[in-house]
This record gives sequence, structure tokens and C-alpha cells, in this order.
Amino acid sequence: MKKIIYYLSFVAVILFMGCEDDLDTENLYGKSLESFYKTPSDIEEAMAGVYNAIYTVNPHSNEAIAAGLMSDMMLGGGGPDDKSAKWVDNFEDPLEDTYRDMWVQSYNGISRANGIIENTESADFSTFFASTEAAEDFKDQAIGEAYFMRAFYYFRLVKFFGGVPLIVTVDGDRTVPRSSITEVYAQIATDLKTAIERMPATPFPSIPTSQYGHANKWVAEAYLGRAFLYYTGYMTNIEGQATNSLPLVDGGSLSASDVAGYLEDCVNNSGYALASDFRNLWPYSYANQAAGQTVLKYADDEDLEWVGQDGANPTFGTGNMESMFVQRFSFGDWGWNNGNIYTNRYALFTSIRGNSLIPFGQGWGWCTVNPKLYSSWDDDDPRKFGSIIRVNNEDDATLGYTPDQGDHETGLFNKKYTSIQFPVPGGSEVKGMFVQLYGWGNADFQLMHAQDFIFMRFADVLLMHSEITQTPDGMNAVRLRAGLDPVDGGYSLEKLKEERLHEFAFEGLRWFDIVRWGDVNSAFDGTIQVNNSGVDAMYKANYRPETKGLVPIPETEVRLSSGVYEQNPGWN
Repeated sequence: MKKIIYYLSFVAVILFMGCEDDLDTENLYGKSLESFYKTPSDIEEAMAGVYNAIYTVNPHSNEAIAAGLMSDMMLGGGGPDDKSAKWVDNFEDPLEDTYRDMWVQSYNGISRANGIIENTESADFSTFFASTEAAEDFKDQAIGEAYFMRAFYYFRLVKFFGGVPLIVTVDGDRTVPRSSITEVYAQIATDLKTAIERMPATPFPSIPTSQYGHANKWVAEAYLGRAFLYYTGYMTNIEGQATNSLPLVDGGSLSASDVAGYLEDCVNNSGYALASDFRNLWPYSYANQAAGQTVLKYADDEDLEWVGQDGANPTFGTGNMESMFVQRFSFGDWGWNNGNIYTNRYALFTSIRGNSLIPFGQGWGWCTVNPKLYSSWDDDDPRKFGSIIRVNNEDDATLGYTPDQGDHETGLFNKKYTSIQFPVPGGSEVKGMFVQLYGWGNADFQLMHAQDFIFMRFADVLLMHSEITQTPDGMNAVRLRAGLDPVDGGYSLEKLKEERLHEFAFEGLRWFDIVRWGDVNSAFDGTIQVNNSGVDAMYKANYRPETKGLVPIPETEVRLSSGVYEQNPGWN
């Protein structure tokens, strides 16, 4: 099973836009805008650069880590030296550029996508394909994919920072002021709509494994639903400007009915489907069978079977039909520049601190789980024990856990994204799951996390459709997969909120949900019992409503703009 990583293989034709003093336009590889974008290989290289911008060096610019720390489900954690995790969890800005990598990398991705959008339309690929139709499909996929990725990066920016500068051409003015939130969402919606119209309607099982993780028409439809819900919710519940439509650049808009139609197309025609068991989406279900042993015990089912992370790959049963858009990870080495950037550091940073167990290995212990989530979650929902690690618990194979290793210790950790390890078959040496699967030589626990991060899965399409149409069908399909009864009394927003909480715990969505619903102002009421390096304590996060659920604009960007950018409220 080959891991795909989006290495940046060319630099020269891209304007690396990060509001730096001087843009580096030196031609390092003998390529230029005039000579590039002429062959399918050129496009694939350019697209690799677009996807490469998803990766960030600073862990606080990792979307899942940042959103997890700010959510009401997770606490800061880490050791006494991990002050930044606690500051972010407490809605303090630990450094003036805490989130700058996210800002810079997003604009790098936008600039690279602009290059593809502007230069691919006129390219003639007919000599590289067996038919004109195949050549046009390739072009449409490339252009549509670039539009999607531009929307993806602007969506990442607007969720965290609010209104940001809109730069939609290669030679666009890089000193423009921040656009409004509405203007940014109009660009996002327009780009997603264009992506949907351009990309071929190829059902998922027919999409090559080599393209797994890339965007397609169905992913763009799903993200249109997510953008609609976040924009309408944020404007209504945070900005106090009630709306039920998503604006477009041309002055038009998409209604709830319009967006529901896109989601229905995805449900009916995409080929994506729910995994048979929620727990089989996560690598611990593979560790359950590895090395000929059952290490996780559940009252109802010991026979878990991982679906893998390469699409319809028969290596793991029917393969993963649920994960729609993912960030692919691989391994690293300390001799490389940014040697650990391509390993899943969300899994590393949130793994159990100071303990190397089987199957749950060690990490830095950030984002410990709020015990209020655990206590309020019905034990009959298999997603509870399928999402949360309990330490010193026989069923979770965590007996022998040594306590008092970190701060904000609650005895509960994220089970979806965590270090997985077990003995090498036929021996006693313990190595990471993905190191064994993919034959990587460096087994350092900091470099072994090749688990995909799932940005969008099919369950979200079903729940978004329920929320937009205010009908229970999507909710009930997700509940049925979990072995739960249909929602009693039909759809309600409160039931939808609970379903999203339990289905998507620790997947980087909760923070944005409580913000768009307007629940963020009351989400941090009350105190939490924790243990800080062996000392019992009480903790309460200090959310400040004046920030409106946004993080600060990086101070370096504010300075480089020479006063064009104003800092977000509450962060001055």
C-alpha cells in the first residue's frame, strides 16, 4: 500500500505569497509561467504544490490541534513546559505569530492554485491521451480541483481569522485590505460551485487509488454544505445578521434548498458510503487483530476490522468507502529539513504522555479529554468507547499506565488519532503500526504517524443534509450504523447537535460547530477536575466573547501590511 505525500517538486513558477518583504521569484528549475502548465506532468507537479500547503510546521497552525485545544471537548494538557497548549486552551495568544504558519501556507496554496486556474485553460493535452474526451476530463479535473483547493484554503482562513485579503489572480495586489467575512464566503461558494461544475462526475469506486485524498466533484459538494452551515450560522448567531443563504461573487446566492440539492447528489451518485462499523474507521481496529492477538475488548464485539485508508482497496475488506477528503501523511527523518512535518502530529501530540503501551504508544499528551463529555455520553453508544481511551482500563489495554505524567490529566485521551503500536509478528520488538505496514526504517515514536487526517467523511454529508433540511433521515442513517434507534420524535436542532458531538468527537469540527451555533459563549461554564503533574486542581477555560470565535491575525502580517490589516477584536 503506497503512501502518497504531496511533496513540493517545483518552486520556480509559484509566487510564494506570505506577505513577505520580498517575494522569491528566482527560477530554480528552469521553468516559467510561459513554459510550464503544458503537459499532464506539469499539472500534476503544480497540483502537488497546492496540496503541499496543507502541511504546517508550527503545531498550533495544524487545524486539528488548534481547533481541538479551543473546543470544549479537550483541554491543554502536555507537560509543565508545554505552556503554549495551555495558553491556547485558555484563549490567550502565547506568541505574536502563534498561527502564522497557517496564514502563510494557506496563501501559498492559494497562489499555487491561482497559477493552475489561469494557465491550464489554454493548454492542449490532446496528444497525451487516447481521446479528446479523456484530455478534456483531465483538464476539467485539474481546473476544478484548483478551484476547490483555493476555496479550501480561504475556508481555513475565514474560520480562524475572519475576513482576510482576497487574492484570486497570480499577479493580484498583495497589499489589499482584508475583505469582509461575507465577501470571503462569496468567493468560497463561487469557487466550490465552479469546481462542482468542472470536475467529472466519476463515482468514487472508479476513482484510481493514486487519486485517493484528492478533491473531486463530490468533495466539493460536501464542502459547499459545510461552508453554507458555517456562514449562515456564524452570521446569524455571532454577527447578529440573520441569513439563510450563501452569497456568490456575482451578487447571487445559494439557498438552503440549493445546497441540499448538492448534498443529495453526493448521497445518491458519489459512490461513498458509511463503513459498516464506526470503529473500523480508526487504526486501533487494525491493532485489535495485529500479531495474532486481541488487545481491545468490547462487550458487544471483539472482531474489529480496519477499512484501511486507500479507498476501495481490497487489502482491507471492502476498503474505506467513507473517507472523502483527507490529508495524507507519511514518515520523516531528523536529517531532513522540517523532518517531521509529513507525519501526523495531531496523533503524536494527543497521544498518551509518558507511557508506551500496547496498542497505545506515547506522545506529548496534549488535548486531554474533558471528563464532562465522557460522563454525559451514554455507554450504549459504541462511539463512546470507540472514541475515548480510558487509562488503567483492561478493556482499553491500558493497565500499567503510570499516572502523573502531564498536566490537565483527566485519565481520558483521544482514541481516533493516537499512537498505535504492537509487537512485530514473530518477535517481541514493539514498533509502530504504520512503520510495520509500510516498511519504514526509522521507528522513532515522533516520526511514525502515517495515519490520514480525515477532513470530510460521508457521515458528515448525511448529518449536514439533516441539519439543512431539518429532517431526521441522515441522522437516523448515522445512528443506525452505530446500532442506535432512530431519533425519538423526529428532527430537532438539539438532537442534531448531540449527534454531531458523538459522531465527530476529536475530528476538528466541534470548535467550529459551537461557534456557528452560538453555543461558544456558554460552552466553558463551570470548572473541571484535573491533575497537574500529580497535583489535583480545578480548571476553567476563559473564553472571551469579544473575540467572536476568531484567533489573532499574526502580528508579523499586521506589521508587514503597514497598517492595512486591523487586528481582530479582543486581541489588541
